[in-house]
Amino acid sequence: MPTKTVMDIGKSAKILKVLGDKTRLTMLKLIEEQTCCVCEFVEIFQMSQPSISQHLRKLRDADLINEERKGQWVFYSLNQDSEWYPFILPIIDQLPNQQEKLIELEKNGTRITCC
Repeated sequence: MPTKTVMDIGKSAKILKVLGDKTRLTMLKLIEEQTCCVCEFVEIFQMSQPSISQHLRKLRDADLINEERKGQWVFYSLNQDSEWYPFILPIIDQLPNQQEKLIELEKNGTRITCC
C-alpha cells in the first residue's frame, strides 16, 4: 500500500483560502491544459490588469502556478511540480471545463493579441 502524504494543516488552510476565490479557481482550470497570458485573463474576466496580476501573484506565491516570460509577455501554467499539485488536482478535476472561454477569445481574435 502506498504511503499517504500528510499535508500541514496550516499550509493547507492557506492553499484552500487562495482557492476560495472564483476567479482564481477559474484561472487554474483555464491553465490546466495550456498556458495563458495576463492579457487573455483581462479579456476573459473583464477585469483590470492590476486586478488580474493580484490574483496571479496569490497563485504564484502559493506555488500553484508557473510563469514564463516570452519577450514582454508573461505566460502562466499550472505548476505540476508543486508539492500542492496532488492536493489541488482533485479540486480542479471537479470544476467545469473552461475551454469555451479560450475558444471565444480565438473567435474574437483576442487570443493571440500579445503573442
